[in-house]
Amino acid sequence: MDPELKKAVMLLKSLIFHYHGLDDDEKELLEKAALKYHAEEEMNWANNFIAQDYLSAYERSKEFLSKIFKKLDRKTQLLYLSEVWEENHQKGYVTEMETTAMINLSKDWHIEREFLGFINE
Repeated sequence: MDPELKKAVMLLKSLIFHYHGLDDDEKELLEKAALKYHAEEEMNWANNFIAQDYLSAYERSKEFLSKIFKKLDRKTQLLYLSEVWEENHQKGYVTEMETTAMINLSKDWHIEREFLGFINE
């Protein structure tokens, strides 16, 4: 995985996990993902990106993510978005705001039907 994609994947995960503040379970999941992708530096970059301005973090992240994810095929886009969905379930819940954020990203990437199919399984 190239460094830009690592940044995008870690930003996606960090963005969703930060939605209500990053709790200990979410921090642990984020750190596990960074280890999985050998992306500790990218995780730090993503967390700093969000911390620069929490109020605009979603919009700024959407812009960055779209540049990277729109270059990927639909199957790969769905893979990373569904991975975040699954990781949220590992913490025991997915909030309405987190769900809405992920659905909106799926719309931006033109994979909404596939993502809704995945979460409805």
